[in-house]
Amino acid sequence: MLSGVATFDLEPQGTAYWEQRLAALGPGDHLLVAEEAGVVLGYAASSPYRPRPAYARTREASVHLDPAAQGRGVGTTLYARLLDLLRADGIRTVLAVVALPNPASQALHRRSGFEPVGVLREVGRKHDRWIDTELWQCRL
Repeated sequence: MLSGVATFDLEPQGTAYWEQRLAALGPGDHLLVAEEAGVVLGYAASSPYRPRPAYARTREASVHLDPAAQGRGVGTTLYARLLDLLRADGIRTVLAVVALPNPASQALHRRSGFEPVGVLREVGRKHDRWIDTELWQCRL
């Protein structure tokens, strides 16, 4: 996280952040954690896309993996379970944002049923450089 751009956080999030996030979960909001022998491999989460009522059936989703878990199918499994939960919640559209370049994340999203719908140029700044993001959409 500190050296990459998988998240635009500039500092690691502490326990209070995760407690607050869990307390705020509502319909269509999920936080799934993959672990093995007590070690966290990664997580998948969904959250509201925008606060307006017209977006109630749209969620933003993300998957973050420990580097040791990459390439083992953990991300694919997490996304499959998350998308199943969102379908059951009546969610219509799921959006995801991928910092570029990131061929592994793009492949994960493609495998999970997302399609790229556009690139936002220089919308994030981390490690003293501007970063483009790609918006992906999955219609459930």
